[in-house]
Amino acid sequence: MATFRGHHDDNDKQDKKTSKQSEHGMLLRDNIYGNIEEDAQRRDFSINALYYSTKDFKVYDFANGVKDVEDKVIRLIGDPETRYREDPVRMLRAIRFATKLDMEIEPQTKAPIKALAPLMANIPAARMFEEFLKMFISGKAVANYTQLREYHLFKFFFPAVDQALDDGDELLKRFIMLSMENTDKRINNEQRVTPAFLFAAMLWYPLQKYIEQINTNNSLSPQDAFFAALNEVMPEQQRSIAIPKRFQAVMKDIWILQEKLVRREGKKAFKTFEHPKFRAGYDFLLLRAEIETNNTQLADLAKWWTDFQDVSNEARVQMIKSIKAPHGTKRRTPRKRRKTTAPQAE
Repeated sequence: MATFRGHHDDNDKQDKKTSKQSEHGMLLRDNIYGNIEEDAQRRDFSINALYYSTKDFKVYDFANGVKDVEDKVIRLIGDPETRYREDPVRMLRAIRFATKLDMEIEPQTKAPIKALAPLMANIPAARMFEEFLKMFISGKAVANYTQLREYHLFKFFFPAVDQALDDGDELLKRFIMLSMENTDKRINNEQRVTPAFLFAAMLWYPLQKYIEQINTNNSLSPQDAFFAALNEVMPEQQRSIAIPKRFQAVMKDIWILQEKLVRREGKKAFKTFEHPKFRAGYDFLLLRAEIETNNTQLADLAKWWTDFQDVSNEARVQMIKSIKAPHGTKRRTPRKRRKTTAPQAE
């Protein structure tokens, strides 16, 4: 049960215990109480200002919400610019409700969004993580992504990705689109998903670019180059979305598995197959192979691991024996054991 909220007035603004706004007009504290009519006017959208009474079993409509539901329109209550300044996340809600309910954003409601998009920079990273879940892990990731890009809001989730897309990185665009389509499909089929997979997909190619830059100026091992790039990518991303450590760990596993899936000789394939996040890493590999159509080695690798899962252990051993050692690696030869003599007793 929610408490009805009331209107702000000059006295309320002076009382910091009940209400407080930032210099941009954003509400920082909002503890003003009122009646049902006032509460209706404080709701974000007309379709949210509908109240059902169990006393007389009627719907009370204070903002023409019923008509907007019938017309399939998302309409802000009050002046759109003022309402967005009070809480910039309302811009995200307008998009999310429109995609979720298959509605259109009313012209006056959508008009200020692009101009006021920079206000999203004031939203804490922890809150942006919650908004990411609502926008991308709800079965409408593709639709929300398209709208976020159109209204210049996507960059407040993934600034590096947004810049790369603006620069025309088609490979990245196809990869994240395929990843979101895959996520939407799984959610709508009531299959399990983890936000870590989509985070890993969003940042995979930016991570690879960092690795390339590091390798240009340094002679590091692949592992060292990876962690050096990771230490650049993740802190930058964390400033926009506070990704919990439990998801960061899964992202890192997915990325590391991309290298492990290549190394299949000896016992390595079985060790990789037994990895707790093998399935996520394998699914990630399949998406990469589908996108990187010119990389025949990647396609062959994806097919190899698909076959590996469908055959017996004996057949797996034969598959591993047929693998050629990666170029540049040398087979270790056992060192001869040096003969030793027992110490003489004195």
